[in-house]
Amino acid sequence: MFRNYLKIAIRNLFRNKVYSFINIAGLAMGISAFLLILEYVSHEKSFNQFHANLPDMYRLLNEDPKGNTWAEVEPGWASRAKQRFPDIKAYCRFADGMAQGIVKKQHSDASYRETGISYAESNFFSFFSFPLKAGQPAALAKPNVVFISETSAKKYFGSENPLGKVLILSNQFGAVPYTVEGIYADMPANSDIRYDLVFSLETLKIPANLAGNGWADTENIDSQYINMFFLLNKGADPAAFEAKLTAMRNALSKENDGVRFRLQAFKNTHLSASLSDTLQTLGNLKYVYMLGGIAFLILLIGWFNYINLSTANSLKRANEVGVRKVIGATQGHLVRQFLGESILVNLLGFALALVLVSVLQPFFNELLDKPLSLKTLSSTSVWLWGLGAALLGSLASGAYTAFALSDFNPIKTMKGQLNKTSKGAFLRKSLVVVQFSISITLVLATIVIYHQLNFMQSQNLGMNTQQLLVIRGPEVGKDSTYATRKNAFWNELTQQSFVKDYCTSGTIPSAWYNFSTSGFTQPNSKAGDEFKTYSFAIIGDRFLKTYEIGLKAGRNFTPEECNVEWNQNSKVLMNERAIQQLGFTSAEQALRTKVKWDERSLEIIGVVKDYHHTSLQKAIDPIIFYPQNNNAYFTVRLTADRMPEKIAALNKLYKTYFSGNPFDYFFVDDNFNKLYVSERQYSHIFTTASLWAIFIACLGLFGLATFTVESRTKEIGIRKVLGASAAGITALLSKDFLWLVLVALLIASPVAYYFMDKWLQDFAYRITISWWVFAVAGGLAVLIAFLTVGFQSMKAALTNPVKSLKTE
Repeated sequence: MFRNYLKIAIRNLFRNKVYSFINIAGLAMGISAFLLILEYVSHEKSFNQFHANLPDMYRLLNEDPKGNTWAEVEPGWASRAKQRFPDIKAYCRFADGMAQGIVKKQHSDASYRETGISYAESNFFSFFSFPLKAGQPAALAKPNVVFISETSAKKYFGSENPLGKVLILSNQFGAVPYTVEGIYADMPANSDIRYDLVFSLETLKIPANLAGNGWADTENIDSQYINMFFLLNKGADPAAFEAKLTAMRNALSKENDGVRFRLQAFKNTHLSASLSDTLQTLGNLKYVYMLGGIAFLILLIGWFNYINLSTANSLKRANEVGVRKVIGATQGHLVRQFLGESILVNLLGFALALVLVSVLQPFFNELLDKPLSLKTLSSTSVWLWGLGAALLGSLASGAYTAFALSDFNPIKTMKGQLNKTSKGAFLRKSLVVVQFSISITLVLATIVIYHQLNFMQSQNLGMNTQQLLVIRGPEVGKDSTYATRKNAFWNELTQQSFVKDYCTSGTIPSAWYNFSTSGFTQPNSKAGDEFKTYSFAIIGDRFLKTYEIGLKAGRNFTPEECNVEWNQNSKVLMNERAIQQLGFTSAEQALRTKVKWDERSLEIIGVVKDYHHTSLQKAIDPIIFYPQNNNAYFTVRLTADRMPEKIAALNKLYKTYFSGNPFDYFFVDDNFNKLYVSERQYSHIFTTASLWAIFIACLGLFGLATFTVESRTKEIGIRKVLGASAAGITALLSKDFLWLVLVALLIASPVAYYFMDKWLQDFAYRITISWWVFAVAGGLAVLIAFLTVGFQSMKAALTNPVKSLKTE
């Protein structure tokens, strides 16, 4: 029996080649899109899940009175908490931002500016599950020790054995040698903690190694710079422990800043536990849900195609069903036969989908900049939900078709009455509406995302970022000759004809600030104002001029004011947002009033016009500008032409005065564009998903149009004999489908508006969704549908009517 059913199924596929191709291709495209997006969802869900102690690991966060959270805390809380609270089994701290610098192998001229590095606690490799390839985890308990990844081992030592060799790290703590005592496997792509080199935090516990940077004392409770994780004992109550930590902070902290501690389960660090979770994460749960939904919707379109075409094509098989029932076939026999055919089509679609995934995988990975593959589908929950949904959907779509076919009345089918009484047309039209509703929703979402992205990239930032080249300041060679060499560098730089302006600073627009702080008040401040947060930017006297940032009132810093020690300065600049937050009604009032920063008295000498220091995703921050000749960044404004030649000249000049330092540079406008990488990736995904969904829907529409033309062949012939034009017949056959697309547009528009309006709420500066967005999406959908249906309609309209009248 099975063999007989298989033969019939294969023959039916070959007999109806067009329908078979459309069915299999539509399912394959739906399944392949589903699998590709499922890879991304699985990858995001798998972050940090490989750690052995994961269920009891928690990250410590700060939370201000407004509910904002951040991960950098004061390092001294760890030992104080361990002494007081038995809930703690162990803790681990690591600091990456302050570790960044230039690394070179001892006795080598090759140096690299490394950003993927960190100072870490002695138990780092036993606390976290990062496997060692060589060395002992306990070796990190010694000062001046470094563990390196396998990739870094090849980078610095080639085929040599790195153990026992020396790397020199040059940063704010000077040029310090570290002995390699461990090699670890490259930290996986699905880890939020990823470093190429891990230096012993024990080194900074020696006061002499701080090089005057007292804020980096590993036991201080004043400077927030370290990431802190706790491993709690089994049965410990995280909420109760969190409350105890906050109580300790309130009792011991010198600053009454209103900040409290929050504990975040490490398993939720990448994706929050729910959409209402306000704790800081490194991924985006909203986008994961959104893409998961899109994957399912595209798969749904493929299934609807199958149901549509199978039920339409069933009218051709009505006589077959009637004959089988007359000679004794039961409904069960027929259900098994047609369900088997459905499973065969779905299996062929799945096989073709695997081929499509293998072909499209490199492009998809490049789109997302992630190392995805079908092996990524490792999460049990993703397999159960994702592939379980795909299997159930395939069976459901096949079962509906099987029961619909097997339910035909044998007497009516034998009399040829089925075409006149079939009620499947309403279902097919409904499914077409749903398909195009999904497609149009995705098109609308794509247009909105692109519009928002273009809006952010084209907005006036309040400064001029054109031809601004930023060079990272030197770290190597900061000896007694450094000041002389630096002055000589700047003197020679200004003599270059292509240099229009230059400055030094501790931060630059498109990068984060030096730090954030609170404690600012003025004589008329209200209770609680001291808790408000301000961003700190350390700048030189040429910063505003070079970036062409204007002053609202007052004056800029002088060179002399920037050439003083940190604690000796009493003058600051503030932006307009900062003086508003302080409660001043005008820039002039701010200039006449001294403010306090905790116990220090400061004079506001100028008010800077608001500009966008970071992306337009967030509102302009209140910024305090502090004067100092910080050399973290050198910014140069260049003339516009022959850029490669100018960069080569700057490289030569830089290497002349700062030998041993890599020439690392970037353009400010390029750096701003990088702030929108996530939005750009998602816009590409939505564009691809939209095109994919529309194409699948149009495959089904093409099949239905083909069926309609075939079922009305004689009518078309009669109309042509009676004088109907080709255009008239094309319009007649097309209108039934085009009004379905218009209904889909009416359904999709409010749905898309609701969700995209919600999405835009995440941006401080955003577009309004205009009427033309819906007009463009609707016009595009109608045009595509007309071309799809019109092709078959025109073909039928141009057929010789004599040939049409002979078809029945």
